[in-house]
Amino acid sequence: MPSVRDLVAAELPALIARRHDLHQNPELSMHEKRTSEVVARELKAAGAQVKAGLAGGTGVLGYLPATQPDVGAGSTGSIALRADMDALPITERTGKAYSSTTPGVMHACGHDGHTTILLGAARVLAKLPRPRPVTFIFQPAEEGGGGGDLMCKDGALRGESGGGLGAPVQRIFGLHGWPTVEIGKVATKPGPLLASTDDFVVTVKGVQSHGAYPHFGHDPILAAAHCITALQGIASRNISPLDSVVVTVGQIHAGTANNIIPESVTFIGTVRTLNNATRALAKRRFFEIVENTSRAMGCQARVDWHEGYPVTANDPDATERFFGVARAALGAERVELVPDATMGGEDFSYYGHHVPACFYLLGLRPRGAATYPTLHQPEFDFNDDALPVGVEMMCELALRG
Repeated sequence: MPSVRDLVAAELPALIARRHDLHQNPELSMHEKRTSEVVARELKAAGAQVKAGLAGGTGVLGYLPATQPDVGAGSTGSIALRADMDALPITERTGKAYSSTTPGVMHACGHDGHTTILLGAARVLAKLPRPRPVTFIFQPAEEGGGGGDLMCKDGALRGESGGGLGAPVQRIFGLHGWPTVEIGKVATKPGPLLASTDDFVVTVKGVQSHGAYPHFGHDPILAAAHCITALQGIASRNISPLDSVVVTVGQIHAGTANNIIPESVTFIGTVRTLNNATRALAKRRFFEIVENTSRAMGCQARVDWHEGYPVTANDPDATERFFGVARAALGAERVELVPDATMGGEDFSYYGHHVPACFYLLGLRPRGAATYPTLHQPEFDFNDDALPVGVEMMCELALRG
């Protein structure tokens, strides 16, 4: 029987071609129609059972049953592997021959690579004895649309009787290409790995007046400025220095002329935290600061709070299994412990609310390179050299995780 690594190597030319094809044809969240069709077609060609049309229409499940059930494993549940398919509204500047052909849309977060890796894993696993069933989850709308949550609600983890395919999922693994991790390496940590992602829109309303006569009005720009400054006190004065919170205002909109104090100001941003208690405290203090500071300036504030993705927290047992499999497959020198969580967010977090989950980082940075274009930059491109490591890891996790 050929090794996993040999089978991956045989598939690599086709996988690179597929990755380039997906990169050329990016689709935004909830519009991944072509990508979904490609995924379903390739899963069927690999011999997997397929269920399409999930999560609003573009989510796809694949399923390979066990060929040599491991009764000693104590469970007939499947191992799930997940990939995301959507692209971003960014104009590409990579200069690659396979650059996006869709104006203003590109795979700037590497989901073309993630999708290709999971398709490769399906091809390889179909040729191997499987002690456990394997569920392949291809989800839409990771970039802000909560496609992971939609897949869970549609039964992706519950097996045939719950709206999915085959046996219910017992554990799930997912990956993300990571520009700061060296090529050939993988990394993760138990517990929180990525932050929760709550967003806000604040409207501060005052009384409009002439810019030369501010005493006839109530200046919402001044009130908003005080609010934005005071909000940084959440991190510096309300949260332990050993905990983590980010409050970022990314947009401010106000005014029509240089000599008019406007009636209202809108500012928009995000709050990131790493545990539920801090998340609740940050939200409470946010409302208190904005509403009371605005009131002190003679204005009124309305906060529209949008609860985003939960913290992506890795299950300790699933993470320990990941480390064991990765060290055995790649060698201990290529497996790293992530020292600190990152304040980015991921909707892989939803799967971990239902079954033990482990999310890990796949190295993209070329050896010897000090930097590599990072996620959501127009110069970013998933590194093809990471494909074989990603496919091998997903296969090994399905077989031994």
